[in-house]
Amino acid sequence: MKCKFCTAKIIDKTFDLGSTAISNALIEKENLNSVEEILPLILYTCPKCFLVQIETQVSSHKIFNDKYVYFSSLSTFWLEHAKKYCKEIVNYLNLDSKSFVIEIASNDGYLLKNFVEDGINCLGIEPSQSTADVALSNGVPTLVEFFNLDLAIKLKEQGKFGDLIVLNNVLAHVPEINDFVAALKVVLKEEGTITVEFPHLLQLINNNLFDTIYHEHYFYFSLICLKKIFKSHGLSIYNVDQLDTHGGSLRIYATHEGNNLDTTSDKNSVIKITKLETNQGVNKLSFYSQLSINAYSIKLNALNYLINKKILKKSIVAFGAAAKGNTFLNYCGIKKDMIDFVVDETPYKIGKYLPQSQIPIVPFEMLQNVKPDIIVILPWNHKEEILAKLKFTKSWNAEIVTFIPELKLY
Repeated sequence: MKCKFCTAKIIDKTFDLGSTAISNALIEKENLNSVEEILPLILYTCPKCFLVQIETQVSSHKIFNDKYVYFSSLSTFWLEHAKKYCKEIVNYLNLDSKSFVIEIASNDGYLLKNFVEDGINCLGIEPSQSTADVALSNGVPTLVEFFNLDLAIKLKEQGKFGDLIVLNNVLAHVPEINDFVAALKVVLKEEGTITVEFPHLLQLINNNLFDTIYHEHYFYFSLICLKKIFKSHGLSIYNVDQLDTHGGSLRIYATHEGNNLDTTSDKNSVIKITKLETNQGVNKLSFYSQLSINAYSIKLNALNYLINKKILKKSIVAFGAAAKGNTFLNYCGIKKDMIDFVVDETPYKIGKYLPQSQIPIVPFEMLQNVKPDIIVILPWNHKEEILAKLKFTKSWNAEIVTFIPELKLY
């Protein structure tokens, strides 16, 4: 195992989650008796640059294909988050009708539609045909391609450079990190800005957010490590926002190293977060060892809760057929004999089954029909939005529970 950024040799495992199915590989009913692809899911930490990563087991082309089932527009939270970001960034960078915005992994156009409405030229680059089709139907210019250095060179030849390049929760999904960051530099205007949102590794470790680990996420970033990666490609991080998304995220602002934007920025926010990470031990391998210990504790608490409820003959279901939920279920060994079904509001998921656990995915209306005793929220990062939707279940005293970052009843 060699680090995918600095190529240093990695010997020790940080956290072995066992062998699991691909988290978004939902099963069609007719394939329930077929053999699933089960792969090792092991987290490593580079002893030199402290990039946290998994060994690549699945190609991005296999994950982000025509059957990709995650549509950002189905979440009210993400729609509001995107709208707020677009309004703020337009003012922050003084974007107007002469500006050009590029979003990498633009999904169904949930974010870029805000720029379209404001009359700002934009282009989405999205590898999944299923989500790109929705964006195109809504008038969001979208290129159905994987973003890499080859594509960046083609865009450069076409004279397409971004005043703003947006990456929201995509950098972790890129197997070739050096190629990808080099490509960003190619299509960034001289005084342009790249914004990148990503779950903060510091929060992942401190808050036991191990369900963020799955085959689709090749990398897990600290600011310290990301600064090294960007600097190696001539890019400088000049500002950082702390966000509440995904249990604690960062939004970094980067530009060409040595340009006016870089040299005139005070970088106080960058210094602050860097110091915080250093003080907590991000640059020490021992810092990462607590993750597996805490995850195992969560596993025991979850199984103890669920088994005791089953002994009492309580009916248990789940909300949200999310990828992070599959990591949690499969690490804990929870299957369809423990959870009867999972409700979801994504039409493309209904009628399918969760990978490995084979828990059926059913429409939201099933909650009212069945009136389960226990509802487990799997996408805990959207719990406030979900709890509001589940208020009606209190009419039969349903108990709602989350297990991450700790067991909590609602």
